[in-house]
Amino acid sequence: MNPVLLGFAAYLVTIFVVGLLTARLNKTIDDYLLAGRKLGIWIITFSERASGESAWLLLGLPGVVFVSGLSELWVAIGCTSGILFSWIFISRRLRTESEYNYAITIPEFLEHKFNDTSRSIRTFATIIIVFFFAFYVSAQFIGAGKVLNASFGISPFWGMLLGAAIILFYTIMGGFLAVAWTDLFQGALMIATLVILPLAGLIEIGGWGKMVEHLSQSHPDHLSVLGGNSGIFAAFSIISGLAWGLGYMGQPHLLVRFMAINKPEDLRRGTLIGITWSVVAFWGAIFLGLFALVIFGNGEISDAEKIMPMMATRLVPAWLAGILISGAIAAMMSTADSQLLVTTSAVVRDIYHNLINRKASDKRLVSLSRVITFLVGLLAMIIALISQELVFTMVGFAWSGLGAAFGPAMLLTLWWRKTTREGVLAGMVVGTMTAIIWHFTPQLSGLVYELAPSYILALIAVWLVSLITAPRDQRSD
Repeated sequence: MNPVLLGFAAYLVTIFVVGLLTARLNKTIDDYLLAGRKLGIWIITFSERASGESAWLLLGLPGVVFVSGLSELWVAIGCTSGILFSWIFISRRLRTESEYNYAITIPEFLEHKFNDTSRSIRTFATIIIVFFFAFYVSAQFIGAGKVLNASFGISPFWGMLLGAAIILFYTIMGGFLAVAWTDLFQGALMIATLVILPLAGLIEIGGWGKMVEHLSQSHPDHLSVLGGNSGIFAAFSIISGLAWGLGYMGQPHLLVRFMAINKPEDLRRGTLIGITWSVVAFWGAIFLGLFALVIFGNGEISDAEKIMPMMATRLVPAWLAGILISGAIAAMMSTADSQLLVTTSAVVRDIYHNLINRKASDKRLVSLSRVITFLVGLLAMIIALISQELVFTMVGFAWSGLGAAFGPAMLLTLWWRKTTREGVLAGMVVGTMTAIIWHFTPQLSGLVYELAPSYILALIAVWLVSLITAPRDQRSD
């Protein structure tokens, strides 16, 4: 057997075994959606990091660095800053308050927090999650197609189908527990890929000095953190990169990781683990793109988002290449499975159980969750087949929509006691609509990344409407 394929096959077998072993442990809907809040800090931290950095980290970010150079450094700085902020200011309060409010999903937490008997927060939040996660999951399927195409010559269609089938199997079978345990393995694999491949690339080109010398002659703008921009355009470039960090506190598939930790006091240790993982991973992705430009900069690559598997097959032994290529598949799977599960929880827990059939048994809810997971995966597969967007672009759109809709609402809900139900609803509406309008307006999207304006406007909406609708005795506090 091809050594590359052998390494990849070993990875797939591991994932399937985890799905089978965890399937029998899901006896209640709390087990299926949140693993009963019994997971330790290492599993939670690696699961949060692996889920947070999807195929875009191993495919999209190196690809855009390959095209644009060090100007994408601001994305890495923004992301690591956002991760640190989320772990310090969101994780522990959310874990404690979600348990106090008997909530296992983000829409449920917001509804219970504000005693929203109208169910408007829960309903609108569910619509937002389903809409944006359909695009987000489809981006992961596209990533799977690209990796398998570049590595094994499998057509993108069959590559997407294979990736989707694997994810759906262990997510449907094992629920959150399977997702978290596979994320632990996949997070380790991702970080190994982003350390080994850049080191192999550095050795291949003959050292850092050789890279700088080569790029200064062939692509001088790639060595500039401003990408050749100046004035207002340089400022917009920096803002666009840093804005990625705003999205972390609004991603439901990451927030539920904080809710699932066994001991809230362990989250401080998780902060150190998470930020270390992130710094190493983001720098590895940037170096991967720069080194690939030296190695493949002669026009050898038609799709920049395929440089990671191409680097693996060229620079390391075949058996190791198979394992590292699995790192890209792991990045895609670790995010797609989490998003499928959050979307399922929004439909089953927040809509069906709470609005349609409150008397449904746990057995029925778990069975329905598995059906919904399959249907959402099917919808994402259809979007992936008809989409012409890059992985980086699709992830960016979904990231901005979710970050703007939930980020300001979660931040002020946890830290500002004057926040009201009406303020949260206003923030979700303003954040969602601004992200969509900005993204699909070329004159605006070409100026600055949509998350920056949509987040700011949503934050203002939550604050202003909360001031207006707060009880009179709170307005002057």
